[in-house]
Amino acid sequence: MKKILLIIVFLTPILAFSQTQTIHRNSEIAAMVQEISPDRLEEYINGLVSFGTRHSLSKDQEDRGIEAARQYVLSQFKSFEAGSDGRLSAKIDYYTIEKDGRRIPEDVRMGNVMATLKGTNPNDDRIFVVSGHLDSRVSDVMNAESDAPGANDDGSGVAALIEMARIMSKRPYSATIIFVAVSGEEQGLKGATYMAQKAKAEGWNLAAMINNDMIGNSASSGTSIKDNTRVRVFSEGVPLLETEEMERLRRYTNGENDSKSRQLARYIKEIGERYVDQLEVKLVYRNDRFLRGGDHTPFSREGFTAVRMCEFNENYNQQHQDLRTENGIQYGDLPEHIDYEYLRKNTGVNLAVLASLASAPSVPQEVGIDVSQLSNSSTLKWNAPAAGNVKGYYVLMRETTSPIWEKKFFTQNTSLTLPYSKDNYFFAVQSVGDDFVESMAVFPHPIR
Repeated sequence: MKKILLIIVFLTPILAFSQTQTIHRNSEIAAMVQEISPDRLEEYINGLVSFGTRHSLSKDQEDRGIEAARQYVLSQFKSFEAGSDGRLSAKIDYYTIEKDGRRIPEDVRMGNVMATLKGTNPNDDRIFVVSGHLDSRVSDVMNAESDAPGANDDGSGVAALIEMARIMSKRPYSATIIFVAVSGEEQGLKGATYMAQKAKAEGWNLAAMINNDMIGNSASSGTSIKDNTRVRVFSEGVPLLETEEMERLRRYTNGENDSKSRQLARYIKEIGERYVDQLEVKLVYRNDRFLRGGDHTPFSREGFTAVRMCEFNENYNQQHQDLRTENGIQYGDLPEHIDYEYLRKNTGVNLAVLASLASAPSVPQEVGIDVSQLSNSSTLKWNAPAAGNVKGYYVLMRETTSPIWEKKFFTQNTSLTLPYSKDNYFFAVQSVGDDFVESMAVFPHPIR
């Protein structure tokens, strides 16, 4: 048996192997999370709301409409370029969406506002994308004239992007991070679809995509609930784009709860709760809310690993509503409804996850679990990652009924035998870099 150098027990300890809990918290990432400013987030949202409407079909005007809002976001991104030592560059990626007879009545020019924080390792071509959508709407999805503040949907997501870019652009990362405010979400996920298809066509090594859509409201409509201590992460089990080989392996290993999307969601929960206090990341086992979708979905359709982050409580009096007051109830997505401390915490989860992923080595390669003979122990083997400095590896373990990893075994070898049966537990492997920053986990395939 290979020597086990370190064992970490997480939230649900397996008592037969209980150890002292150890958490490696990177001081630089922790400092960046603390730098997030609720006042700045409020400033960005007020700036976005000031353009009246950000409807994707709104007319181009100097101080109103979505193009004016694009220029505002671009100016914020560009203001951070000087402090990035040449790593950050911002632009608007324009494209034309053809009329579709539904929500696009005629050909329209749209644009995604992108800030690219270039990785510093020339041998690391990984890209991590984090998004929010810039456009807003009222009750009638085709109404491009009325005021549509969109403070939460999705000014909150865009404000988080701007604040992350401000803080993260000051520091180097091995991999590249793209902060993108897409257009056309309310008209059918147009901007995200354009970007996902472009990433696929150009062969991006897009390792993970996080979509932030409505992350600033803590009050639930129709109830008295107000709770800023929980946030949802939606992830698909069966991939939207699944090859026959992927399907065969999933069925063979019962890996329907171990897709790459689920591994990303678990990573967000572990890292987010490590760095952000008083916040629980709730894993929701579906691609999005019931019968609904978001800007991560086009990336999933192209085979990329993508999830959605969303507030735990939704207020439907403020979502997709004309501005009005009826029966003493104020309708509309106004900035006074934002919980800026909650938005700060949700922004912190995103920042901690992106900083960890972009600093860590890439995932271990050819991860397998030995099935050559029946045994009450489990042997995992893997190859070194393609990029990054490797300090060692974590072998992760959980009971089959557990939604999260329960144990992490550290080793500097590329194989490890554990005294636990593969019949009773699921396993995965992570690369570990300097300061114990971890890659995402890789679910093993059977090897003989």
